[in-house]
Amino acid sequence: MHKTAKYIITIALMIVTGCDAIQSFIHDDKVVARVGKHKLYQSEVSAYIPSDVSAADSTNLALQYINSWATDIIFCDMAQAQLSKAERDVSAELEAYKRDLLRFRYEQRFVSDRLDTLVTEDQMLNFYEKHKNLFVLDRPIMKVRFVDIYKNVEQKDRIIRMMSSNKPKDMEEVEGLANKYAIRYFDKSYEWMDAAVLAREFGIDYGEMLSRMKQSYIIVESEDVSDVKAAYVREIRRSGVAPFDFCTDRIREYILSGRKHDLLVALEQSLLKGASDDGQFVIY
Repeated sequence: MHKTAKYIITIALMIVTGCDAIQSFIHDDKVVARVGKHKLYQSEVSAYIPSDVSAADSTNLALQYINSWATDIIFCDMAQAQLSKAERDVSAELEAYKRDLLRFRYEQRFVSDRLDTLVTEDQMLNFYEKHKNLFVLDRPIMKVRFVDIYKNVEQKDRIIRMMSSNKPKDMEEVEGLANKYAIRYFDKSYEWMDAAVLAREFGIDYGEMLSRMKQSYIIVESEDVSDVKAAYVREIRRSGVAPFDFCTDRIREYILSGRKHDLLVALEQSLLKGASDDGQFVIY
């Protein structure tokens, strides 16, 4: 954070929290807020704020942080005052959390050191064929060409009309014209696209978008905007099992997840056996 932003934050926080410019000789740092005996220092607040934000945004972020810090302290003090000694004892929960956290970190390192992340296409195809039930479509997928173009562009209708062509020469012309005149253009006519993703380009939900499809075209033109958005739908699949090439990322995740699970199961069994063989683990 630049010096001006830090200075503004410090001054603003002093005003908002009603604090004077209190100096802490212990930490050689400025106190920016206090709740009872608890103090919050400027260095703690500054560490929370990104260095590339404006002074005004820095102040807002700092105030949010201070309010959150104060709320936590107030709740904690209230709990300390009103809960019984037994209710305040969280040692068992902390110990359980510590064990869980240490186990998680060790498992992460163990898997990271041993996981084979290479997944071949044959492995993915084999998994896909055996688990097609995992890839049933929950919404349509499409192969499309999309353009967003100003209404007053003379080539608008030609570009939209030619998007339905499969001739390479026409596609070169469309791309050239779109690059010159369109606000946005993309050709996803040879790869599957989630209908919801395309609908976001139109600014509507995918159900409404599909209801507007006529003769393989979806055109959205409203009176209060200066552009037209159009998509040519080369192919659509509304239900059934998704094609393999649409599922490759998910298939890879499934395979890697399975490998992680197998590694962790083997680790658990190995640790139990080792502890048992060494006499460290005994069941009475």
